Amino acid sequence: MAAAVQKKIKESVGDKAFLITIYIVLTLVVIAVLYPLIFIISSSISSPAAVTSGRVWLWPVDISFKGFKVLLNTPEIITGYGNSIFYTAAGTLISITLTVMIAYPLSRKGFFGRNTLMMIITFTMIFSGGLIPTYLVVKEMHLIDTRWALLIPNAIWVWQVIIARSFFQSSIPEELLEASEIDGCSDMRFIWSVVLPLSKPILAVLVLMYAVGQWNAYFDALIYLKSADLFPLQLVLRSIIIQNNTAGGAMDVGKLVEKQQLSELLKYSLIVIATLPVLVIYPFVQRYFVQGMLVGSVKG
Repeated sequence: MAAAVQKKIKESVGDKAFLITIYIVLTLVVIAVLYPLIFIISSSISSPAAVTSGRVWLWPVDISFKGFKVLLNTPEIITGYGNSIFYTAAGTLISITLTVMIAYPLSRKGFFGRNTLMMIITFTMIFSGGLIPTYLVVKEMHLIDTRWALLIPNAIWVWQVIIARSFFQSSIPEELLEASEIDGCSDMRFIWSVVLPLSKPILAVLVLMYAVGQWNAYFDALIYLKSADLFPLQLVLRSIIIQNNTAGGAMDVGKLVEKQQLSELLKYSLIVIATLPVLVIYPFVQRYFVQGMLVGSVKG
């Protein structure tokens, strides 16, 4: 009966026009997002001549894996990949630990001075000391040309602290803390056994944000690192692009054209290599990411 009544309900012309408009807009958005990805992947597996001549606009032309072969035969790429994986894993672990340690106390009403401390933390998001003072601090701490230079100075992001604090305030009630204290539970035990298991959505959001930021970071490495064996992947890729864009003295015209074509192809291959880990990780945390980003928006 309910199904029959539902079928009899007709949508107005305005509603149909609105739905059609929504579908058209969403289709255009999907095309705008997918086309660059498809174009980059197609260009990375096309021949250098096809890429340079502009014959690639959607699908691969004269399929070739020359760009990936050149990159995989470069020892610096493997070293850079290993360094980036280490920086991403270690940096994300450090950042998550410190963020939870500072965000959870700030979310508790009984924490003395939490509003003042939150104002000071927020102030650093708007105003910073600048590049030169930061470099001098890192230098005085003897972190120059060490892995710690990429892990410690930017370990905590203020925006992530605010997000985590809001989640703890709305999802971890004070009554739960009071009940645990009555049972003799310590603060560290409460965080480990209660807070963290209930905070999987926000932890997934923080992991994704910190991991992507750490994976794509190269400016700190450019400033603080001198040894090539410590370079992350992004800095290695930058060096490869610069080297292939440099003519390097007198050269035969044919070889010069071939080098320019290879340089153009390498750009797309480098993009694929650099973004692949992020694309692989995202599907596993996507459901938590959406839930965590909506924290505080729905009550009840």
